[in-house]
Amino acid sequence: MKVGVDPALCEAHGECTAVLPAVFDLDDDEVLQIRDGELAPSEEAAAERAVASCPMGALRLSR
Repeated sequence: MKVGVDPALCEAHGECTAVLPAVFDLDDDEVLQIRDGELAPSEEAAAERAVASCPMGALRLSR
């Protein structure tokens, strides 16, 4: 499973970073950075919560 972001929708609220900081981070310019690669199986439930927490609906999961 991978996570992605639509940068046109992301407003850097940071809810995803609070849920899963090992995968999501806001850089110095408050642009969302997502760790490259597949999520570990142990991160998938938290990633689903992070995607659901986005108030702009900017995040998505893919298998």
